[in-house]
Amino acid sequence: MSGSEESFISHLIELRSRLMKAALVVIVVFLCLMPWAGTIYDYLALPMMQSLPQGSKMIATGVITPFLIPVKVTMLVAFIIALPWVLYQMWAFVAPGLYAHEKKLIAPLVISSSVLFIAGVAFCYFFVFGVIFHFINNFAPQSISVAPDIDSYFGFVMTMFIAFGLTFEVPVVVIVLVRMGLVSVEKLRQMRPYVIVGAFVVAAVVTPPDVMSQMLLAVPLCLLFEIGLLLAPMFARITRAPAESESL
Repeated sequence: MSGSEESFISHLIELRSRLMKAALVVIVVFLCLMPWAGTIYDYLALPMMQSLPQGSKMIATGVITPFLIPVKVTMLVAFIIALPWVLYQMWAFVAPGLYAHEKKLIAPLVISSSVLFIAGVAFCYFFVFGVIFHFINNFAPQSISVAPDIDSYFGFVMTMFIAFGLTFEVPVVVIVLVRMGLVSVEKLRQMRPYVIVGAFVVAAVVTPPDVMSQMLLAVPLCLLFEIGLLLAPMFARITRAPAESESL
């Protein structure tokens, strides 16, 4: 067996080890949280329940849905709790093969992207849901009894979490584009009108059809784009390789 083949196999073994360590912690956290799966789902449903008329409840139309949905929610919470450990395993796998200036590039991006995604989810849960659900339930005609299905609610919540989590990644995307030399900060500033229009188009697609919820997604997207423009030059300067610094 050649040296390159041995190196490839050793990398696969190392990757498997890191994935197993990450998955093991997620499973352990999940098992620890399972006794409170119902309570965890109640917290997820709280923004909707606060918007419904007093005494109203959600419904479950599937046979195993009352069990399956809380389990899915608990698994997602377990993954979020274990995320620092999962990210550490990712970092431990790739770090040995990176140069010093590359480590300066990767580590802040991994940490900041995780923090921004969680911030987007938190913003959606604590602020956006209350506005959206209050609007929808007040808009419903009096002849309609609002009783959301927990499966549909779970799907809607996950869609919104992903939409806002990815939206909050905009500064990271801008920084990476500038650092890789794919586009300059000046060019991105010239594209600002198109970015604003695109933000409202994205918001119109992924949010309910009301102006308020669309604004709650589009405005943060535009602000985060501006933050990315401010941070990109500084980040590119800090993570510049020695050869790049000498050529300037």
